[in-house]
Amino acid sequence: MLKRGYSKPLATGCVCAGGTLGILIPPSIMLVIYGPMANLGVGSLFFGAFMPGFLLSGLYMLYIIIFTLLFPSSGPAVPIEERNLPVATKLLLLVKSLIPPLLIILAVLGSIFFGIAAPTEAAAVGALAATLLAVAYRKFSWKALRETALTTIRHSGMILLLASLSFAFVGIFIRAHCGEVVSNFLLSAPGGKWGVFFVIMFICFILGMFIDWIGIVFIMVPIITPIGAALGFDPLWFGMMICVNLQMSFLSPPFAYAIFFVRAASPPEYGVTTNDVIKGVLPFIVLIMIGLVLCVVFPQIILWLPGKML
Repeated sequence: MLKRGYSKPLATGCVCAGGTLGILIPPSIMLVIYGPMANLGVGSLFFGAFMPGFLLSGLYMLYIIIFTLLFPSSGPAVPIEERNLPVATKLLLLVKSLIPPLLIILAVLGSIFFGIAAPTEAAAVGALAATLLAVAYRKFSWKALRETALTTIRHSGMILLLASLSFAFVGIFIRAHCGEVVSNFLLSAPGGKWGVFFVIMFICFILGMFIDWIGIVFIMVPIITPIGAALGFDPLWFGMMICVNLQMSFLSPPFAYAIFFVRAASPPEYGVTTNDVIKGVLPFIVLIMIGLVLCVVFPQIILWLPGKML
């Protein structure tokens, strides 16, 4: 995009926001971790995440279309020679880019939906499918497999360490009756159930600016899940709202994983700065908030597909 003259904020913002959808749309590690913490089935969360993910994708596309129509120089059109490619060539390019990742998603979700595998086993199915695709594309190497395995071990070790420490913290927190204090404080707050809900969402958003989402899930979810149940919210809907909210933690400075990843990955010759990336992601943060509001007004965005599939 930078090579074709796209504005730096638009190009980097699109990549940041689009990349963070991977933490929400199945197969999603966030949902795999959130499920056991909230006593929710991972399969239910997977199906509940599809429509919010597609909703956000649609909002992103709508914003980009409107923005480039208002400011054409920010998103130049595809060169004429590429637009004039034969339809068969375009379809072939579409199939080659779209079908492989869809096969992995279908392998993971299909094995869960048809009862072939539990979520943990489905992760192994996904890993096997990804390996087979790497072999098919002739990208497989033992060096890459070794590096992937080591990265998996490091990330799994980090998650297990965080889990053990957070369980200890939550255990002490509850034994000291601090959970009751927090629950009573929130439940007595003005504004009724929705006032409490928006306070919880605001707290999660602020925490996401400074703390990794894994820590928030391990520490906050055991505390706020009973509060959501006491307020009468559907557990699946409540959980998905938290997960969509935590997606913003990848975009909201100063922590903002995605901002620094994209900044580091940008070719140095284009002079992309951190401010360029921040300017680019701010509209997408607003769009996620709009998506959250739509899910509040129309809860079936989350609940419809699980109700049909499960």
